[in-house]
Amino acid sequence: MIRFLQPSLAPWLLAAFVLVALLKWRVRWRFAASTMVRSLGTSAYGASMFRRLPFAVLAVALLLIGTALLRPVIPYSQAEVQSRGLDIVVLLDLSSSMQEEMGGAKVKRSKPAVVRTRLEATKNAIRTFIGARRDDRIGLVVFSDNPYVVSPLTFDHNYLLRYVDLIDDQILQNEGQTAIGDGLALSNYMLSRQAREGSHGHQVIVLFTDGEYNRGRDPIEVLGESKDADIRVHVIGVDLDQEVKEKPAVMQLMNTVERNGGKTYNAESERDLVAASRAIDSIEKSLLISKVYVQDVPVYQWFAVPALVCLVAAMGLRAIPYFVDQT
Repeated sequence: MIRFLQPSLAPWLLAAFVLVALLKWRVRWRFAASTMVRSLGTSAYGASMFRRLPFAVLAVALLLIGTALLRPVIPYSQAEVQSRGLDIVVLLDLSSSMQEEMGGAKVKRSKPAVVRTRLEATKNAIRTFIGARRDDRIGLVVFSDNPYVVSPLTFDHNYLLRYVDLIDDQILQNEGQTAIGDGLALSNYMLSRQAREGSHGHQVIVLFTDGEYNRGRDPIEVLGESKDADIRVHVIGVDLDQEVKEKPAVMQLMNTVERNGGKTYNAESERDLVAASRAIDSIEKSLLISKVYVQDVPVYQWFAVPALVCLVAAMGLRAIPYFVDQT
């Protein structure tokens, strides 16, 4: 729908058009001085209306010029949708128990099967998780006796996956304990150091562990720091034994995570690990930002060009003797 940016000019343009019409009318009758004028003005002697075509075309040109001077525009809006991803730290337990067979004695096999350790199964689940997070910055932290940054937050997921492939039982071969609290603290620190504008409230830690902490800071204390920083923490228990799940420290860790808004999972098989990673992927969605831009597209040329054509046509008609104004 066309609208005009200068509607206040309309009364003045209309007045000017009326003035020109009055002047034209006055000039037409100004030279009448014969007693035969009234007779010639009858329909029998009147000039053909067709001879006034140049003036009609000129009037149309003036109307079009006036419309163009009102600055006609068409409002045009365009929606732009942007995806702002999350900042996610994958925190991986590399304690010695992660080298045990996934499922252990809980699975009775009737025939030989491919045996995966907890670490190998967890790495596969991490690959699945990273592959689904296209718009996120993801970092990788590992821990045993001490935490280490394997990769800072990055959008280069291929680079990150190569580092996941490099993780094995030799990377921390001189360590073997479980410093969950220190791993969480380092993850909090990395998220704060690499925080972007607007990232507050969009930071996540996904912890993969197979046991209770036995070294370093108390994880409950560090989870309080995560909550204060508005960092959500999810925990995926890797093949936790029943006696481990029932330990007070483990139960307190899981309850605190749930109370702070995170999710906890106990994955007893490789399939469970992948399912847990996909469940967290479905929970932690990237933020979509929609912005609507409105701009006015000028369309004065729709009127100016026809006005120019009409002016040229009026001048051309005036050059034809038939249309010469005899008044």
